[in-house]
Amino acid sequence: MLMLNGQIVTPDAILTDHALYVENGVIAAIGRTGELRARYPQAETLDARGQLVMAGNICAHTHFYGAYARGMAIPGDPPKNFPEILTRLWWNLDKALDKDAVRASALVCLVDAIKHGTTTLFDHHASPNFIEGSLDMIADAVDQAGLRAVLCYEVTDRDGLDKAEAGIAENKRFLNAQRDRVRGTFGLHASLSLSDATLRQCRDAHPKGGFHIHVAEHEADEEDSIAKYGKRVAQRLADLDLLNEWTITAHCVHIDAAERALLREKNVWVTHQPRSNMNNAVGAMAWDTMFSEEFKLCLGNDGFSNAMWEDWKAAYLLHKVTSRDPRQANGGAIWQAAVNNNARMASQFFGGAPIGQLIEGARADMILVDYHPFTPLSVGNLPWHVLFGFESSMVTTTIVDGRVLMRDRQLTTLDERAIAEEALALAPGVWERYAAYARR
Repeated sequence: MLMLNGQIVTPDAILTDHALYVENGVIAAIGRTGELRARYPQAETLDARGQLVMAGNICAHTHFYGAYARGMAIPGDPPKNFPEILTRLWWNLDKALDKDAVRASALVCLVDAIKHGTTTLFDHHASPNFIEGSLDMIADAVDQAGLRAVLCYEVTDRDGLDKAEAGIAENKRFLNAQRDRVRGTFGLHASLSLSDATLRQCRDAHPKGGFHIHVAEHEADEEDSIAKYGKRVAQRLADLDLLNEWTITAHCVHIDAAERALLREKNVWVTHQPRSNMNNAVGAMAWDTMFSEEFKLCLGNDGFSNAMWEDWKAAYLLHKVTSRDPRQANGGAIWQAAVNNNARMASQFFGGAPIGQLIEGARADMILVDYHPFTPLSVGNLPWHVLFGFESSMVTTTIVDGRVLMRDRQLTTLDERAIAEEALALAPGVWERYAAYARR
């Protein structure tokens, strides 16, 4: 495929009068339009019609299984803090999911991802009444969509030791059954719902390491660790040998300076989910401090919509209002996390092949953005055009591995209406089961 008539956003420049040639799912060449037309005269062409050609967005931390929370009422008074949100909402909803609901919740999120130009997602799954085979079910949906994903099952003690062991087995099994565009890691809920014994089982099941875990999203995680183990969360995880360059630590809102030093020493990935943090009223991470300390900061959505530019904007604003300092969360730092660091993490999990960059040799994961600025646009000021000018509706075409998943806002791999109708038909049953658990 030869992409023509676009403004190609590379790491170094926005190229006009250039074309991009894709072969076998890889960007094989970027060059002058005339030169590539002459070199590849038989190639199928795709006319970008003056739109921006950009690398697909990447979500570093999400939860497909949360889809059925949309519009759902929580019985009783509103939860007053994050621990109550966990116990009254999420830990009842995940138990309400069966095989069909897991598949449907994944598919509706994947439709959302394609429409919003998010081409790679790191999902963190929980369904304690459907564990074995749950990751295969999600992987099948990812394959059907044509997207790219890294999946894991959330091990926790909160549903009993038998289900914790089943979660360990599901992670271990899936790690050995990876697919072309799907990889696995090892999911853990959080320190507050995992005993030392279970964490040791997880480490023994995955001795090379690399875990996807929530860390200090709320003070309760730290308070639990100090009360039970006499140490803060990051230290506890380090002592159990769970932290290394493959580990993804989500949130890290309430870690202290010593924990930051430890996480940095262990070279972990840290994901920030600003919309979720605001919604759960858990506070704001030390974004600028961690950025200045050269953490591998990434951006996720924690199950919010896969319109990742919304999390860019939320991060940009959140840290300014909490600090009352307009210098916080500079747009360039947001770009570094959301584009460069997310791309580095995705590339690491997919064997080192470049993902999330429009360069020769990278996987052809691309989007077309119908954005026509009325002020000058360059690589240097593009982050601020995204923050103040981009809308998710501007994504018109989504491509993964050179395959067009959406063309001119029409999905080509998924039937959006049929998926929504199936999910809606299943919703009353999911909500009924949720309500039964919530009343207990």
